Amino acid sequence: YKNAGVLGVPNGSGPMRDEEGRKRKLNAELANGRLAMMAIIGMFFQDGLTGSAWGDWSLYVGSPLRAFESELGVQAPFGFWDPLGLSKDGDADAFRRRRTTEIKHGRISMLACLGYIVPEYLKWPGFCSTSDKLAFTDIPNGLAALEKVPGAGWAQMFLFGGVIERGLYVQDPSRAPGDFENGGVLGVPNGSNLPDGEAKTKKLNAELANGRLAMMAIMGMMFQDGLTGSAWGSWDLYTDSPLRASEDDARDISKVALSARGGAGGTFDPAAQIGATAPLGFWDPLGFTSKGGEENFLKLRGAELKHGRVAMLAIIGFLGQPSWRFPGFEGVPD
Repeated sequence: YKNAGVLGVPNGSGPMRDEEGRKRKLNAELANGRLAMMAIIGMFFQDGLTGSAWGDWSLYVGSPLRAFESELGVQAPFGFWDPLGLSKDGDADAFRRRRTTEIKHGRISMLACLGYIVPEYLKWPGFCSTSDKLAFTDIPNGLAALEKVPGAGWAQMFLFGGVIERGLYVQDPSRAPGDFENGGVLGVPNGSNLPDGEAKTKKLNAELANGRLAMMAIMGMMFQDGLTGSAWGSWDLYTDSPLRASEDDARDISKVALSARGGAGGTFDPAAQIGATAPLGFWDPLGFTSKGGEENFLKLRGAELKHGRVAMLAIIGFLGQPSWRFPGFEGVPD
């Protein structure tokens, strides 16, 4: 602002002369503002639920989620984590159905992650299709295999999955979710079971945690594979990204306008603006800046800065009140 100096103090002091230092501090302001926006919302929620921004979960005695806080999967650091409130009605049947689905998807995702990793080092010998003379070694890893495997091969895989789902591993309502009568340790169909006790609870919790991680991991692998051509592909391979600047031109000083716009030939490039910091770089997963050009970007950046600054002041308000108050305001709650 024209009449706002350093730290917003209305003293009219001019802009910082050190260009590198100015850029570093503006990036820091954006980063701190982004963190503060997340933090203040967290404080509001925790304050509203527990009576204090630093309130313990045990103070939220009215939580409808307490009906399930002794179930498997309630683990540190989140405890019972249901941000969308799917279990807030306390419906035990619905919870059981979702837990069964969670376990199934987690197990499939763990196998899928192995399916992405192992073919990088080992593939079956022989042919996937003798009629097409298609060897297993000719089938690429990841999503590219979708175009190579014959339709008959996919039909066999779907049939195999159906037999497993409907024939071998059928959920018994009298048993725990994911516990099948003829499924032993690690799912091997030998009927063996872990004895009840702390060790069994620990391993079942580990299965849920690993399944949750695998569900996130396989989606990340598939997205990275689809965008770069490999589950381990570099961002450099995603040449069609709408968020990518004309990087080759941008590195050529003869093609870049001497301005803050950042793009080749003086065109506006959101990825070259303040705020594109490590580790994410220019991060716009919803593509808000892909349309509207410079005017739209500046409107969004102005709103981001304003909300970030307000949030940083709000954080100070939350932090300062427990330690110090203006005289006459001692009785005002935090």
